[in-house]
Amino acid sequence: MTLKSYFRDVRIGVIGGTGLYSLDGLKFVEEVTVETPWGLPSDAITIAETPDGNRIAFLARHGPAHHVLPSEVNYRANIAALKAVGVQVILAFSAVGSLREEIQPGDFVLIDQIIDRTKGVRGDSFFTGTGVTAHASFGEPVSRAMRSLVAQRSDSVPNITVHSSGTG
Repeated sequence: MTLKSYFRDVRIGVIGGTGLYSLDGLKFVEEVTVETPWGLPSDAITIAETPDGNRIAFLARHGPAHHVLPSEVNYRANIAALKAVGVQVILAFSAVGSLREEIQPGDFVLIDQIIDRTKGVRGDSFFTGTGVTAHASFGEPVSRAMRSLVAQRSDSVPNITVHSSGTG
C-alpha cells in the first residue's frame, strides 16, 4: 500500500503528549493505521470532526497506554503518517516541568525553541541513512504563525495562563 492510499484530506494534526491521549468533544470519523518507510507510528491515527465540520488527525505520541519512552518515539513514522493522511500543520503537546518560577504547573507555554535531548540517540532527520546530503535549519524550529494563531485564541480556554514564548 502506498502512502497516497492513506490520504483523508485532513489539514490539521494534533500530537498528544503525556496525559493527552484523545480529543474530547469531537465526532469520531475513523481510525487509520499507516505504514511508513520508517515503520509504524506510535499509535493509529484517529480522524475526528469538530462541530463546524473541520477534520483533525490525532496521534498519541507515547501510544495508547503510554508505553513508548520519549527517546524511543519513532518521530519520523509519526510525522510521515500524519503527512500521509493530508496533515499540513501540527499542534504538538508535551507535559514538562519548568525551572522558571513564573511558569506554574498547569500553565501553557507556546515554545519558540527546543532542546533536543535525543541527539545522537536516534536518527536526527528524515535523511539519516538514505545517502542523501541535506541541510535542515533548526534555527527557528517552531512556526511563528502557528504560535501567534494559538495565542490569539488562548482567551477561549478559561482559567489557563499562557506564556507566549519559552524553550521546550
